[in-house]
Amino acid sequence: MDDDNFRPKLGRTSGRDSGKRYASQLRAAVNRAGGKISRKGGFSGKRIGRGGATVAQILQRDRFAAYRQRRVVVKARIVKLAGKGMDGAAAHLRYVQRDGVTRDGERGSLYNAEHDRADGKSFLENAKKDRHQFRFIVAAEDAQEYDDLKPLTRRLMEQMEKDLDTRLDWVAVDHFNTGHPHTHIIVRGKDDEGKDLIIARNYISHAIRERAAELVSLDLGPRTDLEIETRLTAEMNADRLTGLDRQLLSMEDEKGRLALTSKSSSRQTLLTGRLRYLERLGLAGQLRGGGWALAPGLEDTLRRMGERGDIIKTMHRALSEKDLVRSPGDYVITGPENAGAGPVTGRVIERGLADELNDRHYLIVDAVDGRAHYIAIGSGEATEPTPPGSIVRVTPRVLKARASDRTVAAIAAAHGGRYSIDLHLKHDPTATQTYAETHIRRLEAMRRAGAPLTREPDGTWIVPENYLENAAIYEREQARARPVTVTKLSSLMLDRQVGTDGATWLDHELVSGELQAVRDSGFGRDLNEALTRRRQWLMEEGLAQLDNEGRFIPRANMLATLQKREFARIAEGLSKDLGLRYTPALPGDALTGTLTRTVDIAGGKAALIERSRDFTLVPWRPVLDRHLGKSVSGLMRTDGSISWTIGRQRGVGIE
Repeated sequence: MDDDNFRPKLGRTSGRDSGKRYASQLRAAVNRAGGKISRKGGFSGKRIGRGGATVAQILQRDRFAAYRQRRVVVKARIVKLAGKGMDGAAAHLRYVQRDGVTRDGERGSLYNAEHDRADGKSFLENAKKDRHQFRFIVAAEDAQEYDDLKPLTRRLMEQMEKDLDTRLDWVAVDHFNTGHPHTHIIVRGKDDEGKDLIIARNYISHAIRERAAELVSLDLGPRTDLEIETRLTAEMNADRLTGLDRQLLSMEDEKGRLALTSKSSSRQTLLTGRLRYLERLGLAGQLRGGGWALAPGLEDTLRRMGERGDIIKTMHRALSEKDLVRSPGDYVITGPENAGAGPVTGRVIERGLADELNDRHYLIVDAVDGRAHYIAIGSGEATEPTPPGSIVRVTPRVLKARASDRTVAAIAAAHGGRYSIDLHLKHDPTATQTYAETHIRRLEAMRRAGAPLTREPDGTWIVPENYLENAAIYEREQARARPVTVTKLSSLMLDRQVGTDGATWLDHELVSGELQAVRDSGFGRDLNEALTRRRQWLMEEGLAQLDNEGRFIPRANMLATLQKREFARIAEGLSKDLGLRYTPALPGDALTGTLTRTVDIAGGKAALIERSRDFTLVPWRPVLDRHLGKSVSGLMRTDGSISWTIGRQRGVGIE
């Protein structure tokens, strides 16, 4: 080979692990010489973006000043606006401006850098092409000392603009509806040049909080010794994670032991008092040879205890406002981790936001079992409005494959991994066309959510062998936004249902008898009294009677008669508004038209179907929610149920 033909081959050092061996030898040599090489470090990307270089300057301040600085909590979230993100942004803007958040209980008002009244629609319109937006909640520990939080927020945003070297387009709302006043700030994801605004991760994590704390300390002065000691003393017996707990956790050695060696006698007393309280809770123990040991998972346990305490306070306040008395033993807290307890039926006491930043809602339900239930219901968009006093049934979401999934898997396994309506009917001759179509809708929903399913042009589905695993994953993903299903059984309060000339929830319960665990206390007692009064009303109307043994016997057509009366009464007003005549839907009728809206009725909701010259009302089904404004057709059966076909989809119906 001559020089002209030489081709260098560049690559790693010879030997698969030679680089690692050299690094190990280097560390060993340095350690033998008494030095130290840290394994930590490396590139993390946390300083990429605007403000990254500013963080080190902010954090390099006098420790004494930091100790006396006022405390501020900042929660941050970056939200992508692609797809349905703008719908979520609009919903979030509505939530933060909802009623009851000001000091006077009025609706929240948007403001920005220049105006006390900002235009939310204009802000969203300008953000239509944005890739993302930033959402912050800023809560100063001493925010109750401020009559107005707007000047503080504007100074904070002005300082952020200096740190990030760009103008920021933002709006904010101040909330005073909790024990800790706070401000919601929404920042567009564009800088002053129209480029994507990238803020360094460490600036979001640390610098915003420090800047806000500096401003509050300038306004109110540094914390005095008395203020600091008072707050720390209150933390000794707190059922939540505190600053004392964080200090104790930082004092643990590699074996999980800690010894109290504080130079300050007062701090030593506080830490000892906290350990004694944790010991009574079973979260800490004193060792024989001296020192202490903290329980594993102490931080998570205390966080959950704090959340539970906040929830109990929320429940007590909501019940007190309605003059309802429930013992603490009748408080039930249901979250995603224990949502499998079973359905809860009762009246809504309150609906609120458990996590304003992430749009996580809760319901407080006064249930038929005589207890008050706090239920985490997930995203606000996943559940229809449920005003106080309405009757609901809350059903936990099943976090595993459904029976329909097992049916699809069995049919696919018997037909080479393929599923279709024809194969279903061939596999199970007792199945109906409509029943098989429900399985098709399930497959379509999973496919849209990203499950590895393929639909061929002839309508046949290719089902993988691990389909049941994919179905369980799909359910878990859906449960993040919607851990429960909330069904509004009636918009009418219980007292109004007693004398209503329509098919109420009470009537359905009298006919079906589905409710079993009705206690004679709380809402259960109210329900029993309402059922007794409703029975009497129905007998007076000739719609029911008592048999020889005194048992309540409703007429066979009682519900249909009541529904017919109610539809006729409601249709009279709708006919004037629409300029169309009302045509009742009768058994055997073919229904065709446009599903234009829903109508509240005594027993839930009805669907309004408009045609060119008339309209009709039919019972509502939850599956129709996403088809408002579409053309529908269906067949009214003799039992009052309807087999629906939506739009122009071939072979896809709704039973």
